[in-house]
Amino acid sequence: MPNIKSAIKRVSVTEHKTLRNRMVKSQTRTAIRKFDAAIASKNANAEMLSAASSAVDKAASKGVISKNAANREKARMARELANV
Repeated sequence: MPNIKSAIKRVSVTEHKTLRNRMVKSQTRTAIRKFDAAIASKNANAEMLSAASSAVDKAASKGVISKNAANREKARMARELANV
């Protein structure tokens, strides 16, 4: 446990940011899993792609995942939807 006041604050801030990042990443993964499940059952549509892409974009805008990772994920989902 840190003794310096600024170090104590950094620990607290890091815990809050880690919690938020974990929540955002979990929501993103859930949206992608729902889209993948719809693709597997051949019930996917453009609205589902839009929702999953939105979740990925939100994660990227908050810095949880990188822009390139977000674009790669969205391209993968769009390609899968086009092949269904």
